[in-house]
Amino acid sequence: MKIKIGIVGYGNIGKGVVKAVEASSDMEVVAVFTRRDPGNLVINNGKTIVYTIDDACKMIDDIDVMLLCGGSATDLPEQGPHFAGMFNIVDSYDNHAKIPEYMASIDAVAKNKTAIISTGWDPGMFSVMRALFESIIPDGMTYTFYGRGVSQGHSNAIRKVKGVKNAVQYTVPIESAVNEVRNGATHVMEPRQRMMRECYVVAEDGADICEIENTIKTMPHYFADYDTTVTFISEQELKDDHSAMPHGGMVLRSGHTGKQRTEKNNHVMEFSLKLESNPEFTASIMVAYARAAYHMAKEGIFGAKTVFDVPLAYLSEKDRNTLIKEFL
Repeated sequence: MKIKIGIVGYGNIGKGVVKAVEASSDMEVVAVFTRRDPGNLVINNGKTIVYTIDDACKMIDDIDVMLLCGGSATDLPEQGPHFAGMFNIVDSYDNHAKIPEYMASIDAVAKNKTAIISTGWDPGMFSVMRALFESIIPDGMTYTFYGRGVSQGHSNAIRKVKGVKNAVQYTVPIESAVNEVRNGATHVMEPRQRMMRECYVVAEDGADICEIENTIKTMPHYFADYDTTVTFISEQELKDDHSAMPHGGMVLRSGHTGKQRTEKNNHVMEFSLKLESNPEFTASIMVAYARAAYHMAKEGIFGAKTVFDVPLAYLSEKDRNTLIKEFL
């Protein structure tokens, strides 16, 4: 019997979820819910039924796990608490500063459901590596670098700005800072010392581009803490030069073992990603955590959970004995 997956939102991540589920042997997409006219969407050559979001409440018994594929700026803060009371859910909420607040709103309603939040690659996979690295080498410093790549969350945040017709944002690591850490640096680096942000914006006709630029550069949690450039381009330039969605990044920890100077040995740990499609990779992570949510719900492990609460074995299609035999 396959795990029945529902999808809320059929943007880039939603499309990636369909691909990831198709590649699995233990899941199937049974429904997609959208704000758009369902009649305009054909998924899996018409095999998957498309509904309005309001119809989701009629399918509580037909879906094992609902994947919320909207953006963190406006969609998930509304959709997460709404759906977590009805379904086991998985999302990729990525506003780091507001995760505790968002988690509390989910936990308040997920009394008999399992809700795994923030399951992308950061937060998500990078969060796991930061915790693991620090656990192994407590005496040291952890650094996270992103890019060069397109950030969906930051691009969506720009698109919400008044006067913006379309936009893409690239996060760019500062190479000198990366090399400094690889050489054993253990001092504090502020965000703007590690990365910069490049924004390519298509403005609406007659929009105040100075106001748009200032709004972007001063946006808290997204751009205010970084050196940010804003370049205004045409819609055709955006389509021709910025349609792909690559991304990546790395988590590094530099530290040492041994308390005495003569006993100290320095260590650098590094985990990196190079992604041709940020949304498809994020979707693949969400699908793995949907499998975990299904098993945790069967065991009665309810409430809001994060990647720190999920056993690694629950993510895999393979059983525990096979994992031990093949990977341990």
